[in-house]
Amino acid sequence: MKLLSLFYQFFLLGCTSFGGPAAHLGYFQRHFVDNKKWLSQQQYGHLISLSQLLPGPGSSQVGFAIGLERAGFWGGVAAFVGFTLPSMLIMALLAVGASQIQWATSGVIVGLKLFAVVIVCDALMSMAKSFCSNWTLRVLALLSALALILLPSLYTQLTILVFAALIGYIFLKPFEDKVTPTTVTKISALPLSIFVILFALTFLASSGLWLLSAQFYQAGSLVFGGGHVVLPLLDTILTDIDADSFLSGYAAAQAIPGPMFTFATYLGATLVPSAPLVGALLATLGIFTPGFLLVLAFHKHWHALMANPAIAGISTAINATVVGFILAALYNPIIPAGFTQWWYVVFAAIGLWVLRQFKPPILMLIAVFVALGLLLTRFN
Repeated sequence: MKLLSLFYQFFLLGCTSFGGPAAHLGYFQRHFVDNKKWLSQQQYGHLISLSQLLPGPGSSQVGFAIGLERAGFWGGVAAFVGFTLPSMLIMALLAVGASQIQWATSGVIVGLKLFAVVIVCDALMSMAKSFCSNWTLRVLALLSALALILLPSLYTQLTILVFAALIGYIFLKPFEDKVTPTTVTKISALPLSIFVILFALTFLASSGLWLLSAQFYQAGSLVFGGGHVVLPLLDTILTDIDADSFLSGYAAAQAIPGPMFTFATYLGATLVPSAPLVGALLATLGIFTPGFLLVLAFHKHWHALMANPAIAGISTAINATVVGFILAALYNPIIPAGFTQWWYVVFAAIGLWVLRQFKPPILMLIAVFVALGLLLTRFN
């Protein structure tokens, strides 16, 4: 009964949690901390901190950890399935429908691509303010963006992350007088070993569904920050999908409730037109699994992670590179795909100003941009 209750609670949130990862954390707090009293504010804060230190879908990792705390491993699974299932089904249906009605040729796609420019610009500005608080971090973000623009590949991103971790470890870790025995990090070896082995195996994939699963597993293993950050990584890894379909799915992911990582569901279905549901399922499991394995490995030992200055410095540097990755994605493919006419810049600028000044509901903004796209297509 406890598992069914967990599934039901998270399924309700999966049907109603609009607004992206930050909003999801607010929904979780009101529902599980304030109303249900399943955990304290301090416990909830620790789960959020842990999710920020690990790659993967931040809000989904917090939900998975709440399920773990409540009912063990299967509680985490019930929480994940409940929260993810509604948006996964919607995105799979959108992908199947898109291939049949050829919506990419309509004005809807024009509006969605403009909306993608607006929403990513907003994410970039907000994250730059939070993660690039000094000139060292700003330079690190700019150099990361420049490197990825000049050499766009997964290996470039891996190299940047390694160098960022070294810089954070050497130069950015906060000072501490003494490391006490309680800060020694302990981990659960089995899920961490599975994570490492699966990640190594992804580089052996060569074709077919194995390659599809491997590409999304790599993305889930390397994306820090979740949400918008998965966009540049998937754009680098996936080379067999056109820009219109890619940005359409990304924009659609903004409009529905639940985790934004179900963007992968849409891409998986699009990349396997002969078996879209199989592609959708493999892509979804591929991108979510790494983050959940890492939560299983570390969730009991967040005390040590939070107290370790080296981890804090590495996290600070990686967050700055994340800003650079988003800037690179904005440069290509988002702006070239969205601004097919030079004067579309005006509409995007107005939309960004309205979003940051008045914070309208995302669904309202999407509806406006879709209507605008239909009008622009009609009169062009």
